[in-house]
Amino acid sequence: MSAAVPAMHVWVLGEALMDCMAQPDGSLRPLMGGSPFNLARAAALRGADVGFLNPLSTDLFGQQMQAQLEADGVKLLLPSSHRPTSLAVVQISQGQPSYGFYREGIADRDYSVEQVLSLLETQTPGILHTGSLLLVPPEQEKVLAILQGAKQRGWTISVDVNLRPKLAADLNAYVVAVRKVAALADWLKASDEDLETLGFSHVSRANAPALAASFAGHGASRIALTFGAQGAYLEVDDSRASLDVPPVTLVDTVGAGDTFWGNCLADWALTPEGAAQRLDTTLRQAMCAAAINCTRAGCQPPALAETLSQMPI
Repeated sequence: MSAAVPAMHVWVLGEALMDCMAQPDGSLRPLMGGSPFNLARAAALRGADVGFLNPLSTDLFGQQMQAQLEADGVKLLLPSSHRPTSLAVVQISQGQPSYGFYREGIADRDYSVEQVLSLLETQTPGILHTGSLLLVPPEQEKVLAILQGAKQRGWTISVDVNLRPKLAADLNAYVVAVRKVAALADWLKASDEDLETLGFSHVSRANAPALAASFAGHGASRIALTFGAQGAYLEVDDSRASLDVPPVTLVDTVGAGDTFWGNCLADWALTPEGAAQRLDTTLRQAMCAAAINCTRAGCQPPALAETLSQMPI
């Protein structure tokens, strides 16, 4: 008998910020967020060995975020920064969030390519995840250099496109940057809104295999496409699955995609072999975890035990 393939670790490169949620009375309620921060938590709660690469601030928000990551089992891989925590102002309409960002001179951008690559050198290659706000020019140049270096060192690259068009001074340049990063992905997630912003036509769950083919053509072997209330599609090598969204009492969808993809990555990290054979189970668990998250304000991913307890039979 051959020995089992050991579990992989997941390192996350991306923003950590405070989602300042607009309240009906005009006040703001700060909640910890940022797509990669959310994903790191979700993957760790699912049981994966997770590290977060970007610095957190030494300010009060940064200290709260550090405590949350540590409580969820996420390792912090770079020293803290004296720069402030980034902020996002979030307004919810019919359960859907819209964002305004404050991203200049902040802690999670206080890192260098050399710092990250030197850390990658110290570890057995695992999964390196990135996406979201770090793909906005000019930050994507640092990310591209890190991803290229990581691939040369044998790391598996995960990308969640997670476009934020309102943050880009030049949307065309942003789309070009995201496409360059996406072309390096071994595993990739995109939403229907991402696909439309990237210029895809006929964006629907029914057309998901054709949409996924574009990313597969650049070398992505595991592709998730999400379609909001219309469900999700997951492709691993030549195996494909598609599911409806589980019934849910919606509070908001903040962090739903991060929870979904974090659970997928954790599943593959914990059991590297046989991903295609358990495709349906991976998708059902990830969608159930995302649905649980949608019953809570902000991103609050469930642990594996809670997900399993609410899985439909």
